[in-house]
Amino acid sequence: MRVIVTGANGFVGSNLVKKLVENNIEVLAIDLSFNPSRLEANDKIETLELSIDNIASLKDKIAKTYDVFYHFAWVGSAGPLRCDEAVQVKNAMWTVDCLRTAHEIGCQKFICAGTIMEYEVHAAMYAQGSKPGAAYIYGVGKVLAHELCKPIANQLGIDLIWTYITNAYGVGEKSPRFINTTLRKIIHNEPLEFTAGTQNYDFVYIDDVANAFYLVGLHGKANKGYMIGSGNARPLKEFIIEMCDANAKDNKPLFGNVPFTGVNVDINTFDISDLVYDCGFKPTVSFADGTKRTIEWLKEVD
Repeated sequence: MRVIVTGANGFVGSNLVKKLVENNIEVLAIDLSFNPSRLEANDKIETLELSIDNIASLKDKIAKTYDVFYHFAWVGSAGPLRCDEAVQVKNAMWTVDCLRTAHEIGCQKFICAGTIMEYEVHAAMYAQGSKPGAAYIYGVGKVLAHELCKPIANQLGIDLIWTYITNAYGVGEKSPRFINTTLRKIIHNEPLEFTAGTQNYDFVYIDDVANAFYLVGLHGKANKGYMIGSGNARPLKEFIIEMCDANAKDNKPLFGNVPFTGVNVDINTFDISDLVYDCGFKPTVSFADGTKRTIEWLKEVD
């Protein structure tokens, strides 16, 4: 089995490549740059530096056949470009280009990394009187990519499998997202102030995320979307208390000091039963253990 992974030098992509290689799968790893590289040298990994807006040229650069195309590359997944509508619309069109290229080179499956924010977008956009901010534009781009790719995939005859990552975290990610920001505050003994924490949430450790994508590549069904999470979604407050109990017993969290301006997604949205039943997925890393691993790594690298 051979697979292609775009965004292969990113947080999720690189961990998936590691998982694939562990299972004796050859990988063509594509990214803008591998300097520095998250990937360890391995004779089953071939790297290719290629801009996603030039993905159509891929068919002229490869001689092998590939079975599965994993698409992670996405400009502006963090930072101010999340709010740039031009960039996010381009991302959606580049995803279509990747889908068409996957079909042209003979891939049987196209697996795209979506996000739980796709559900948040629908909740925020269509509620009467809602006032969604620019931060939702990233999710709008993912929704657009999904809604363009599904009919095109069926027209082409390639299996499209979408995924919705809840909130991936863990060793190897330096971003200022929620888990890292909170753990850094714990490290520096800063006040831990949050919203009331009543909104539903889920977090899934990166090792489990990589395993989920590996299993979707093997067993995922066409025209289905798979939620990738821990299987233990609950109000955010419960995650925060668990994280603090595991890593900062003397630094108590304060709830309600920060206003909540988002939308609360129904708890059933986080259901991973299709991933479990179709693909045999089983989470292995508890939230407490995952945050312990992450905080120890952050102490070393920050």
